[in-house]
Amino acid sequence: MLQPVSTQLETLKQEFATELQNITDWWYDNTQDNEQGGFIGEVSHNGERIHKANKGIILNTRLLWYFSEAAYFTGCDKAKAMADRAFDYLLTYFDDKELGGVVWELDYQGNLVDGKKQTYAQSFAIYGLSSYYQLTKNQTAIDKALAYFDLLEAKTHDDNRGGYLEAFSREWQEIEDMRLSEKDANLPKTMNTHLHVLEAYANLQKIYPTNKVAGALKRLIGYFQGSIVDHSSYHLRLFMCRNWGDHSEAYSYGHDIEASWLIHKSLKALKHPATTVQVMPTVIKLAETCLAEGIGEHGQVLDEIDISTGKVHAESCWWIQAEAIVGFLNAYQATGNQAFFDAVIDIWQFTKKYHIDAENGEWHWLSTLDQDDNYDIYKAGFWKGPYHNGRAMMEAIKLLKSIHL
Repeated sequence: MLQPVSTQLETLKQEFATELQNITDWWYDNTQDNEQGGFIGEVSHNGERIHKANKGIILNTRLLWYFSEAAYFTGCDKAKAMADRAFDYLLTYFDDKELGGVVWELDYQGNLVDGKKQTYAQSFAIYGLSSYYQLTKNQTAIDKALAYFDLLEAKTHDDNRGGYLEAFSREWQEIEDMRLSEKDANLPKTMNTHLHVLEAYANLQKIYPTNKVAGALKRLIGYFQGSIVDHSSYHLRLFMCRNWGDHSEAYSYGHDIEASWLIHKSLKALKHPATTVQVMPTVIKLAETCLAEGIGEHGQVLDEIDISTGKVHAESCWWIQAEAIVGFLNAYQATGNQAFFDAVIDIWQFTKKYHIDAENGEWHWLSTLDQDDNYDIYKAGFWKGPYHNGRAMMEAIKLLKSIHL
């Protein structure tokens, strides 16, 4: 017999709170670099700490954001200590005191390896510093976040056609290879970077509201509504040229559902009723499309679909399930549509069974259904922090508390 929704809500709240603490504990126990400072660059799938792995800005800023928010949300002393560690290392080593912004990659001792300026990385620095300021009221944190904001607006915004350009040299000159990672198309405007600029600006505006950030956030929401969301399919366009011409070869279900709730969150931070009325239908339609098209045979959200062939990439990535829990719960809270809530239940059951490593802690990058005998993708590393899954637990608990049956 099915449990009543009220009982399911309470059970989910308790399970998410337990998993949130598990995530905090694993990262606290496994990633601190007590020899060189900051955090170990990589922890392997089987828990081996790769002490000489390079240190990336994405992991450091995501750790700063996660532990700042976890400490603020739970009052956990361990989380506060980790937030302090991430803040100190960011300002000491990743902050480019000569040319502004944050650099991309350091060696394990903190020496510069790659000084390029990815717009995506500057955004995560703003995101993390804003939350650290919320936790500590450290003036340096908010001053630096606002300085990075000013730099993004001055250096990366395309004042002619709108939008934010992808990447620059350390000296803020245009570069030939703009790609965030090897799997990306080499194009000057991407959905992914715009999504994380949006996320950062919304967080900055929520925590430290200013007219200049509000103006940039409103304009950025407009880029999503006008150029990034494909209103014929209600998927996101992934890769675009300078004039916003679409060069996408796939639709990403994970990014569609992540964008749904992040756009909604940005509307709440902006507090501009006319924009909210205009954009909320997009928030819901992105979630509806993901639910209609992107669910696999086990209730999980699929990775992506090739636009030209219709071939589905069915592997289950940890971050997609995390974002889908929040995105569908957010859509349920906004609409009351039971199908969204049912999807959350299914995704969480799948995640517990196939992604969470109950024995050794943390979440597998790929579900155990998608792993072969040679599987060796790290548990912690350049592109994997506690940001997606840890954030999902906190956001889901907040949403569950706001649902009144």
